[in-house]
Amino acid sequence: MTKTIAIIGGTGALGTGLALRWAHAGHTVIVGSRTAEKAEAAAAELNAELGREAITGMENAAAVAAADLAILTVEQAAHEAALLSVKDALQGKVLLDATARLSFHELTPPVAPAAARRAQELLGAGVRVAAAFQTVPAAGLRKNITEPMDSDVLVCADDMDAAEAALALVHAAGLNGYYAGKLDNAITVEGLTSLLVSMNKHYKSRHGTIRVAGIRKE
Repeated sequence: MTKTIAIIGGTGALGTGLALRWAHAGHTVIVGSRTAEKAEAAAAELNAELGREAITGMENAAAVAAADLAILTVEQAAHEAALLSVKDALQGKVLLDATARLSFHELTPPVAPAAARRAQELLGAGVRVAAAFQTVPAAGLRKNITEPMDSDVLVCADDMDAAEAALALVHAAGLNGYYAGKLDNAITVEGLTSLLVSMNKHYKSRHGTIRVAGIRKE
């Protein structure tokens, strides 16, 4: 089933990469930004890359209001402000939080609670939050969007419907997804992001990711 997906703060590398992949998969995608003009410019660039008009751009709250569900792809410093700006529009919907907090100076893992748990507390029970995409190398998303990526995604959520919605979008983006437990487990995934950034830095790569072995999905 196709969905209308709002990408909050969707003009960065992760947001634009996912927008292309979801649009290619047949979903309706709305790129959000703090200003409609920036979002519209990003959408025009993505449509040119895609070769058809499939992505629109709107101010963040308007994008969320027009969507079935949303994903947050802002930088960690903008996490709380972005959530507050769309809190009302998100009520009754699922939010995927892709935030991975880490110190780029020291590359140390974050302390609990997880960013997604903070989002759930801030947004309230009217929004079902799932954590996803924290370990996906954004640099690879816009390459060969018709091909699957060699990367797995760990999804954490208290609500299983939210988890299933996230897993469906992981699959639509050409990645493999696994449910990894309750929302508080997302702090461990954020820690994995810190490890991957450290490894990428050491090995001069931009594509370090994770793969899950030994688990067969029915």
